[in-house]
Amino acid sequence: MKPTLQTLIQENLQKKKKNLFSFLTGAGISSESGLPTYRGIDGIWIKGTQYHKPEEFGTFKYFSKNQEEVWQYNLFWKKLIEEAEPNQGHFTLSEIENLLDKKFQLITQNVDGLHQKAGSKNVFEIHGNKQTIRCASECSSIMLMPAELKSKELTEDLTEKDIELLHCQNCGDWLRPNTLWFDESYNEKLYFLNSTLRAAKKTGILFIIGTSGATTLPQMIAETVLQYGGYLIEINTEEDSYFFERFSGTKKYMLIKERASDALMKIKDMIEKHETIV
Repeated sequence: MKPTLQTLIQENLQKKKKNLFSFLTGAGISSESGLPTYRGIDGIWIKGTQYHKPEEFGTFKYFSKNQEEVWQYNLFWKKLIEEAEPNQGHFTLSEIENLLDKKFQLITQNVDGLHQKAGSKNVFEIHGNKQTIRCASECSSIMLMPAELKSKELTEDLTEKDIELLHCQNCGDWLRPNTLWFDESYNEKLYFLNSTLRAAKKTGILFIIGTSGATTLPQMIAETVLQYGGYLIEINTEEDSYFFERFSGTKKYMLIKERASDALMKIKDMIEKHETIV
């Protein structure tokens, strides 16, 4: 018989090793903030790139030949992010972090910065952040997007000033969004490849929220947690993710069919009620 979620939480709080509570989040947790997901029926890959397949448009190869078009899309994303506010799920995760302190780790595929806006601190952004940029030739470090660079409607052209701001002051090449594209690989410097896998080895419970699991590093994180004796708890209203298909037959996987914000409130209450939190 599988243990209950409350039992798992209690046991993990009592452990001295491999006791991290890790949370892996994807676009689903930000959908309650009005941000579209990527691959859903109303997803941003569908709405924003209607003339291209995501695997074609969301690449460095495409950017290198169509910089203005890609930046139009990303400045539209800038508008969406500026208008979005953290929802209850984001805030509850921040409250859980305050309760657990060093026993907490947040790993997010999201590029919207809403976790930090809600107060989360210990965050690995494994796909980057659309509020930051870097030189396409990699001649400089990560920078904040210039304050003078204004958000755009999807069909709005770049101005001469926009184009000037979007070129590197060091080498003159285009600046690029600091996000992971389909034809790029995870690494430690930009996307915390090694750090997240080290955290996975120390994780007693990995909560998976709002992600289909379509990319390789989230899959590797889940595999590593199981390999080192941890549990996978997926919060998803549907049985349609990679994690469900891959792990639902194992003893250390559990599916909670609830909205992220509702399930996280219950998890927070279970942690609060346990008397051994240090």
